[in-house]
Amino acid sequence: MAIVVDIDRRLAELGMSVGEFAEAVGITPANIAVLKNGRAKAVRFSTLDAICRVLDCQPGDLLRRVPDDAEAARPSG
Repeated sequence: MAIVVDIDRRLAELGMSVGEFAEAVGITPANIAVLKNGRAKAVRFSTLDAICRVLDCQPGDLLRRVPDDAEAARPSG
């Protein structure tokens, strides 16, 4: 299982650069890259709150779960 963070789509909708976004949230552009590239192991609720405040969205607008290959291959039901 993987959790995907869809920040790029929202940034594009708002016409906001990664640098502007990082400054508004209060984290480094490198940490934004970690989130965007799926390398984050955790996100603080305070950071998630700041991200949602800046992007004017809900956590569910940014996070989605993608099943891994083994899970996808299992029969359902």
